[in-house]
Amino acid sequence: MNNIRIARATERDVPQILELIQGLAEYERLSHVVEADEDRLRRTLFGDRPSAEVWLAFADDECAGFALFFTNYSTFLGKPGLYLEDVFVKPHLRRKGIGLALLKHLGAIARERKYGRMEWSVLDWNQPAINFYKKLGAVPLDEWTMFRLTGEALANFARD
Repeated sequence: MNNIRIARATERDVPQILELIQGLAEYERLSHVVEADEDRLRRTLFGDRPSAEVWLAFADDECAGFALFFTNYSTFLGKPGLYLEDVFVKPHLRRKGIGLALLKHLGAIARERKYGRMEWSVLDWNQPAINFYKKLGAVPLDEWTMFRLTGEALANFARD
């Protein structure tokens, strides 16, 4: 696809960002856990202290997908890194180079900002994504297990 454009999202894109998040959640079979709404996205992505950056991909004039990332830090490298929280392309626009364009754009951001690495997670059942990432040269970190505290577990942990 020749007419792919990547642009940094602005506050006026919040409704589109939420729609894409909902599309991602549906694809990942996680619609039941989405709590994000437009107000929360405005505050956390475009408020005084943005928590992440969002980049939108356009195919011709249609918003085709998004990538959301934030910086993390490697103590071993002594450098920040780019952590890709989510990347999503609308189902009818997949296999047209849009996801690749988004990832290459993020790679260029990481290089420009002199980040030490670019990382992300993928659901273990998402074999098409795993195959795609391996073709890019990404390496799965099988020796690491991700842990998470959220919701009531986080509240209880922080209270004790």
